[in-house]
Amino acid sequence: MLSDATWQTLQKRLARSRFRSKFHLSEKELAYACDRGLDVLGTHARDFVMRRVAPADPPSDGRQTPLTGHPVFVAQHATATCCRGCLAKWHQIPAGKKLTVAQVNYITDVLLRWLAGQISATHGTA
Repeated sequence: MLSDATWQTLQKRLARSRFRSKFHLSEKELAYACDRGLDVLGTHARDFVMRRVAPADPPSDGRQTPLTGHPVFVAQHATATCCRGCLAKWHQIPAGKKLTVAQVNYITDVLLRWLAGQISATHGTA
């Protein structure tokens, strides 16, 4: 589980990155996120992570996550959980090894925290 302190530290680091801090949900992505809710988005996030990032050597690594089209894709880029290179650089999760259950849980938690923040910032709820 991702602690509040770890999340706050990560948020500060991401905010200092011009690239990472430019990501926000579009109106369409935000509507989708609000309509589906965090439980459904969590299922989607876990599925995307398992299929696109969890393998030791994901196909097209570094290009496997679209920039838009689903709230989780945007969250992955905003939180540097989009590819194995970003996971190594930003989260100290080494490339070349299949992700563990704990690592998948951590990444999913990071994505959901970011998505909850986007929803809250727009609608004033958590």
